[in-house]
Amino acid sequence: MKKYLTVIILILTVSGIAEGSDRARGYFLSIGVGPRMPVSNFAERSVLGYGGNFEISFTDDKFLPFFIYGKLGYEIFTGSQEYYQLSEYTHYSIAHVPMGLGIRYYMSPLIQNMIPIMPVFEAGFSLNVFQEVHDYKAGLGKNNYLEDGIAPGFSFGVGVSAFALELMANYNYVKSNQFLSLDLKLRLPLFVNF
Repeated sequence: MKKYLTVIILILTVSGIAEGSDRARGYFLSIGVGPRMPVSNFAERSVLGYGGNFEISFTDDKFLPFFIYGKLGYEIFTGSQEYYQLSEYTHYSIAHVPMGLGIRYYMSPLIQNMIPIMPVFEAGFSLNVFQEVHDYKAGLGKNNYLEDGIAPGFSFGVGVSAFALELMANYNYVKSNQFLSLDLKLRLPLFVNF
């Protein structure tokens, strides 16, 4: 994994240098973690989950303040105790590995004293590899099973950003699972050319 990440960073850096310095552009890596809160029907069977993601974003002076991003994450939800009591389940969980692309828009800073604080909006589409674990109560005659699959999804969100540190709230839809996510992100520059 480290080899692949090193190669990607090297390619992005070299391609940015090779194109010349007549335009401003930048590649950034961000790491985000936070809670996931199920909503709608998904909230009836799951409790608060958690997740994290890695993201590489790119911008160019031709389309600033828009950024294009690619994201890879991991999210997991387990069943609620109430769901276990009212259903045939002894255990239920679902894990997602979302791989997404999207666009982010940074507005003008609201606060500009020492650190500029900017409102940010984003929207994106994702392809989600998921695994659902279904464990039933003994004596029901049902077999436990794993359900694996791939499902499309989308998300949109708002947040505040000091660029190096960002707080994002997103609505996410995957298959029949809807949830809200709150991520605290740390953003590091991979390559910046002014």
